[in-house]
Amino acid sequence: MESILPGAPWLIAHRSMLGINKPYKVTLNGKDYVLWQNQQGEVFALDNICPHMQAPLSDGWICSDRDTIACPFHALEFDGRGRLHNADKVGSQPLTSPLELVIQDDCIWTYGGYPPKIPVPDLISKVSTGMSFLGVAGEKSIRGTFLDSISINYDYNHQSGTHRDLFGIKANRIPVFEHDGYWAKVVQELDREDSTWNDILRNPVILTAPKTYTGTLEYAFPALTTFRTDFALGEILQVHALYPETATKTKTFVLVFSQPKHPILQPLMGRFVLDAVETVIEQDTRAIETSYPRQPAKIRLPNEEIMFHAQKLYRDW
Repeated sequence: MESILPGAPWLIAHRSMLGINKPYKVTLNGKDYVLWQNQQGEVFALDNICPHMQAPLSDGWICSDRDTIACPFHALEFDGRGRLHNADKVGSQPLTSPLELVIQDDCIWTYGGYPPKIPVPDLISKVSTGMSFLGVAGEKSIRGTFLDSISINYDYNHQSGTHRDLFGIKANRIPVFEHDGYWAKVVQELDREDSTWNDILRNPVILTAPKTYTGTLEYAFPALTTFRTDFALGEILQVHALYPETATKTKTFVLVFSQPKHPILQPLMGRFVLDAVETVIEQDTRAIETSYPRQPAKIRLPNEEIMFHAQKLYRDW
């Protein structure tokens, strides 16, 4: 397939998603790769295809004493440089290609083999300073184009419909929209309906949400959307990552951070916030996957210039 946004940095995983000595498959722009992490925290990545009989290496296993991955067909072993290990001998040349990675604050980035067009953003470290990492939520492959998937993150009207059952938004104001190149910032003020008992049972953390709250969103196009807000239990930060798996499939996952008002509240925040993020991703996914093919819109809503800004960055790339 033709690469989507070649030269863009893609956040393809967080260390916590890899585990230790476990193969992890990634598909980026139509190519499959296998990643793994050893006990020392080193991360390796190769083309997922065994050069012998094209078995998927991600179905194999890690030989931890040699930091190699074994092919599931014939137990051939390859190191992180793609060299064959055979009877204590190491091949001089790689037989399968490594994927170059950039690791920054436990986040694993790649340019997918293309020359970098823009730097790996430092947005995550900036917005998460002083916060604790809760975990990853909403890891999902969406049946939708990358442009459709990224557009929903810049769409400031879909909360009223897509997330109506979860948050009960009745009013939505955007007092701030700033952008500079591939960075953008939005301040969003939301008014909520009164929560019903069913709302509380579905998402108990909603009890801590004020009737009117402010969220600050920052973007590092094309990979990241961050959302930070303050609840009664403390501050919550979501970092939404997107990358194109194929022309018609998009991968997403969310890194979740918090800064509780009191440390004893951390487990409570973690459980409920991660569940809420999972629900948000499910609802966004359904909105994308059930929509009909795009046509020119005959209706214009407020604040759509934010979404149009992202779409223009995509078209002008």
